[in-house]
Amino acid sequence: MDVSMITAATAISVGVILAAAGLGSAIGWGLICSKALEGISRQPEMRPQLMFNMFIFAGLMESFPFIIMAFALWFLFANPFLG
Repeated sequence: MDVSMITAATAISVGVILAAAGLGSAIGWGLICSKALEGISRQPEMRPQLMFNMFIFAGLMESFPFIIMAFALWFLFANPFLG
């Protein structure tokens, strides 16, 4: 295969990967926050514990796109397919 074809396919793939990571993170944030608010509305006395758990899981959800971005940049700048 031609080097330009591999580079173009890699660039398109990186765009799709980053878009999927952003979408997945946004959906995850929405689910985390909606379920925390639902739990608070059902049991208001559990608010501190639920908020603490929400922030822990939100931090884990926030790290997901950065890890994916690191892999995508590795494919973009140190392309293993160009061998």
